[in-house]
Amino acid sequence: MKITGEQPRFPISMRILHWLMAAMVLAMLFIGVAMVASLLDYHKLVSIHRPLGIMILILVVIRFVNRRLHKLPSLPPTMSPLERRVAHASEVLLYSLLFVLPLVGWGMLSAGSYPIVMFGALHLPPILPASPALYTLLRNAHTALAFLLFGAFLAHMGAVLFHTLVLRDRILSRMSL
Repeated sequence: MKITGEQPRFPISMRILHWLMAAMVLAMLFIGVAMVASLLDYHKLVSIHRPLGIMILILVVIRFVNRRLHKLPSLPPTMSPLERRVAHASEVLLYSLLFVLPLVGWGMLSAGSYPIVMFGALHLPPILPASPALYTLLRNAHTALAFLLFGAFLAHMGAVLFHTLVLRDRILSRMSL
């Protein structure tokens, strides 16, 4: 079913924040995979990974507040009630992961007594006490949550591609710059 006419769009602030966050998350996923696969570049990659994670945490809070300040466009009529519930649940999952994952990473580094270097001499304070057992638990949680984020990210992209290429309901135009 091809939908004609203009789709309602997200406000420009939401679109800019969305695409900025998408680029940052994609970069983080690639950096995370490269950190696991390459010991040679590990320290360089982790020096990017840590501040980028904190920037994602800050940006997701800004996005959440921005989302509360604006009316969202309606979903296309091609979406069934079940699809609408799944879309809402996936948004909640993505926002939750983008908030929790950096906090778990920060907690993990704190528990491991690692400095959280942002830029140069700017360090974040530890948020948890040093504990090898807690570090191990949080490291495993960080990895599991990262895989969950990767899966949610792929599902989100898959749904957008399905709506764009198969249903042709112009859902992507709602978020395009």
